[in-house]
Amino acid sequence: MPLRIALSQLTTGPDPASNLALLRQETQRAAEAGARLVVFPEAAMACFGTRLGPIAEPLDGPWATEVRQLAKDAGLVIVAGMFTPAPDGRVTNTLLATGPGVETSYDKIHLYDAFGFAESKTVAPGSEVVTFDLDGVRIGLATCYDVRFPELFRAHADAGAVLSVLPASWGAGPGKREQWELLTRARALDATIWLAAVGQADPAASGVTAEPSAPTGIGHSALIGPDGTVRERLDAGPGLLVGDVDTDEVTAVRRTVSVLANRRLGVNP
Repeated sequence: MPLRIALSQLTTGPDPASNLALLRQETQRAAEAGARLVVFPEAAMACFGTRLGPIAEPLDGPWATEVRQLAKDAGLVIVAGMFTPAPDGRVTNTLLATGPGVETSYDKIHLYDAFGFAESKTVAPGSEVVTFDLDGVRIGLATCYDVRFPELFRAHADAGAVLSVLPASWGAGPGKREQWELLTRARALDATIWLAAVGQADPAASGVTAEPSAPTGIGHSALIGPDGTVRERLDAGPGLLVGDVDTDEVTAVRRTVSVLANRRLGVNP
């Protein structure tokens, strides 16, 4: 059976408690649509442009505990971006994946030191590839700037994943939407994997004034098939995208376009 997933494109603010209320509302909408997984953007806990150190919490802290309760009450799995304390005084940009039978987290490996923004000043990088299983479907976790590094998505595929989820808070600017659309489709195609790319909505489309120097989102979340085609897409504003992931399609595409089997570089002997 296909796995029904929901992509929640929203605009979060600087207050984690207020953002929890948004997650609660959208989780309920996803459950009512029959989704088994709802994916929220990067920085769902608090938007970029916020001082991250004071709001960061461990994975057993109050914010993550509330997200776990949301997932339990709705009977589905939630993936949401948050910030956890790092040992060196910075924070980690963390995805929490939690719900019935699922409890894991991923720390963003590739930090956004680009386009004049230096995420590494306040954020420490992760180092581990993370996947989890839901209803027999293996799912890989990635965050925003990770999309520029195809080896991570191939690592998901090598670990048995047929779906990668990519929460993001994409930076605005000339050509950035085009890059987002190109990169997300490319990562699905060169790993022959479903890709659920879930961005923060454009703050302007939500009537919110954002910090202009921070990557606060452009919207255009999408569900992309393993052949690189866009199956569903949102516009700039807030919205909930619900779609079905057919795992058999991954098998069929990999049989036709055997890019994983045909690799000669970066493959362990």
